[in-house]
Amino acid sequence: MRKQDFSPTLLDLGYVQFILARHFGFCYGVENAIEISYRALEESVGKKVYLLSQMIHNQEVNKDLEARGIQFIMDTDGTQFIPWEKIHKDDVVIIPAFGTTLEIEHLLLDKGVEVQKYNTTCPFVEKVWNRTEKLGTDQYTIIIHGKPKHEETKATFSHSSHNGPSIIVRDMEEAMLLGNYMSGTKSPDEFYSEFAGRFSEGFNPEIHLQRIGVVNQTTMLASETQGIADYFKQTMISRYGISTIKQHFADTRDTLCYATNDNQDSTYQLLESGADLAIVVGGYNSSNTSHIVELCERKFPTYFINSENEIKSSTEIHHFNYQNKEKKITSNFLPDKSPVKIILTSGASCPDTLVDRVLIKIMGYFENVKSLDTVLQEY
Repeated sequence: MRKQDFSPTLLDLGYVQFILARHFGFCYGVENAIEISYRALEESVGKKVYLLSQMIHNQEVNKDLEARGIQFIMDTDGTQFIPWEKIHKDDVVIIPAFGTTLEIEHLLLDKGVEVQKYNTTCPFVEKVWNRTEKLGTDQYTIIIHGKPKHEETKATFSHSSHNGPSIIVRDMEEAMLLGNYMSGTKSPDEFYSEFAGRFSEGFNPEIHLQRIGVVNQTTMLASETQGIADYFKQTMISRYGISTIKQHFADTRDTLCYATNDNQDSTYQLLESGADLAIVVGGYNSSNTSHIVELCERKFPTYFINSENEIKSSTEIHHFNYQNKEKKITSNFLPDKSPVKIILTSGASCPDTLVDRVLIKIMGYFENVKSLDTVLQEY
């Protein structure tokens, strides 16, 4: 089988060059979810149509859905906009691509709401849920690498807890904290405060950290998930020996979705491009987009924006610091040189049209650039 090509595309417009990631933008799960949402509107004239929360982490898509008449029941952090008592059996409720918890699903079923007709849960998220079921059946504790407040992680934790003892770790730092309880170097008494709100009911670190398997929120950084799994495996080898490792560590294959993998692999190729800066387009609460930003920041000045409107002029850009969750303003973000080489990419929840609009706006700041139509005909 031919190795997949992740090398970037160079769009040479003369005084400015855009280095485009081989893979970026909408994935199958997002396209499918949006298509189902539009169909729900077409088939539900005269009915109230609700979304449990944001369809995806992209403001443009969510604004469009709202403009068409869809109402959000809650925000991404679970803050309720519409009380459950206002939802009735004849209403239409769309489950977003992230999925939902078993608790919310059962609440809707008890009201008589049809939850499967417009269930847009991404197949790759469901794949993770299936993996947790297999781990639980085989008597392994399920460790979820994910962001505890993210809708997908909350949904996965709900399903996972139904299958077996479960716990969430956000990053390698938290994984190492948990490793102290696996190795027996830390008193189990501290566990309950250290991991409060992130373990399933009845979780006992002295019992439930002897056999483990790792799954993840599908949009996490692949290398970090692999590093966490490798760390846990080595911790088990150190405690129990390599001869019995299969009794203590389940070798789960990576559970990131293909789009996240492809986008991240394409981003690694961008790091070798010798660009002057990187612009990453996507929703500020998008997990997979923030990881692309994280990778680009290793090599370049990187600007995380949600649309072309954040580029105020050729000398000013408003962008998002995902680590501090705050907006920043940077002056003179375009270097005074020729040609200026700009990496341009986006997350899996960003429409390609947004990337196009960013490219066209930046082009407008340069004189005597080649026609975009002419350059595109060369490809």
